Amino acid sequence: MDSMIASSAAERTIFVLLLISSAALFWLRFRRVINVIRRARETPDFDLPPLGRRFAQFFAEVLLQIKVITQRPLPGLAHAFVFWGFCAFALITINHLAMPFGAAFLTRNSAFGAFYFLFVALWAVAVAVSIVGLFIRRFVARPVWLGKISAESGVIAGLIFLLMITYLAGLWFSEGTTGERVSWWLHTLALLIFLPLIPHTKHLHLALSPFTVFLRRAGFSRIPPLSGDDDFGLDTGKDVTRIDALQAYTCVECGRCTEHCPASNTGKVLNPKEIILGLRGYLNEFGPAGEVPLLEKHISEEAVFECTTCGACEFQCPVGIQHLPIIAGLRRGAVNTGKWDDEYGTKFFLNLERNGNSLGFPPSERQKFIERHQFPIYDGTQEYCLWLGCMGAYDPQGREIVLALTRVLNHLGLTFGVLRNEKCTGDPARRLGNDLAVSQVAESNIERLRTANVGKMVTICPHCVRTIGTDWREFGGTFTVEHHSELLARYEDKLPKAAGRECAVYHDPCYLGRYRSVFEPPRNVLRHFAAIQEPARSRERSFCCGAGGGQMFLGEEKGKRINVERAQELVATGAPVIATACPFCRTMFRDALGVITASPPKLLDIVQIAAAGLGDPGTKGS
Repeated sequence: MDSMIASSAAERTIFVLLLISSAALFWLRFRRVINVIRRARETPDFDLPPLGRRFAQFFAEVLLQIKVITQRPLPGLAHAFVFWGFCAFALITINHLAMPFGAAFLTRNSAFGAFYFLFVALWAVAVAVSIVGLFIRRFVARPVWLGKISAESGVIAGLIFLLMITYLAGLWFSEGTTGERVSWWLHTLALLIFLPLIPHTKHLHLALSPFTVFLRRAGFSRIPPLSGDDDFGLDTGKDVTRIDALQAYTCVECGRCTEHCPASNTGKVLNPKEIILGLRGYLNEFGPAGEVPLLEKHISEEAVFECTTCGACEFQCPVGIQHLPIIAGLRRGAVNTGKWDDEYGTKFFLNLERNGNSLGFPPSERQKFIERHQFPIYDGTQEYCLWLGCMGAYDPQGREIVLALTRVLNHLGLTFGVLRNEKCTGDPARRLGNDLAVSQVAESNIERLRTANVGKMVTICPHCVRTIGTDWREFGGTFTVEHHSELLARYEDKLPKAAGRECAVYHDPCYLGRYRSVFEPPRNVLRHFAAIQEPARSRERSFCCGAGGGQMFLGEEKGKRINVERAQELVATGAPVIATACPFCRTMFRDALGVITASPPKLLDIVQIAAAGLGDPGTKGS
């Protein structure tokens, strides 16, 4: 198509009018979106550096489409071919629009032009095949998480297919023929219709997602700090930040977050996609200056408080949306302003305030446990401060894990001590949105740790690791803390290997796996004592136990219980042992196994398995 297609003045005039109209329609809608994002409040926790990391994630996730492909290989590859095809078409499109003005720079007669036309023709075939496959998937196979049928998706798919076919047809016809002229005009019309549809549909992500991926907050599922005394979280439109607004308008509605959400999978109201689309709907109706509460018309309060904060949604999102900061922000807005009224939530907050722990036991119970087992008190001379946490200090099964860990630490010759007093790290309160409760326990604990001159810390709880290592930085706490699986994996050469090893299925805890990217250390420890069998969903795709996000302390779930869903999946492997690495997971599975089977498999933390492999006494003794 390198000849002058629109040869007459009339054709050239029609083309110019259509081009201006298309661009104007695109800009009218796109400008409104940009204005909403621009008028939202500044993101107080945003820090652009380090640029190297941002460019690396941009290159991997946008240009290479790694996340799109790896998490859904076949449809992901089809999407990637469409994206790469459009990148290849960029030069062709510019050349195409320059033709009526006699400014075409690619011709069939030049060596580079001939090569590039053929090169893009191959991409046109790949895009056409891919878009047909994606059309069949969306309108025929139709996975449930895609949601309701979208006519606009069919129109866009048809336009993309038409763009590819008309390009190929234009190459097929000889220059200057009627066939070439018709192909050129059909290609032009498809292109000019497609452009203004972009900001009116989910395909707005084509323009926004590169910026969303590049500019997203640093850290996985990191809850940003409040910006001042008048910041209570996401309460009304005035609290929405520019990053929040950008992410809301970027959603491609692919449903990956819904597909992997444990709440959505078990009959709850929560659908992560609808939370993001609800925020977008609010901004469209009320704008970033809206004073109407966010948790009303567009976003369900019930849905927001069903989240387990497992991070599966955020991990799966191919366009850089960070669901957890938004969901946690909405919880903050409801809790910090006193709008959330929940019997179980109120009871939990009172337990934390009065007793300093999430389980509601008097602190004297922790002291009795320490004295009964003669734990050394940390005095600064030991290598590690052993952080017990609420589960390790008060829960009978959690205490068993702590005792197993102390036996293994003694075997490895590692010295440790515990604090005389410690409070809950504030993890459940943090995820539920009670910032006052979090600040109180965090500041108290930080002061104790500083007074004791604590260096390195180890704990059995991934939630404690996350809260101490990440969330406490907001309150000035900078401590080196790690999960016991990480510590033991470094000393695995000193752990014996069992001869007749049982088979164990390992469950990846969300706060150890997705949050901390710790997948191999617990497996390396477990391999010394058992043959590992993987469940259907493992590692980054692991299914939540249902305890996170404060859910362990709230009322009965709607629909199927999340812990039952996951326990059934683990039991289905047939392994005689279920291995965990989180006391919350162990408690949730203990409750679920009693419901689903009369002869449940053994349920043990990996350090309990390691301690048993040392030939030590049983792990009972809480």
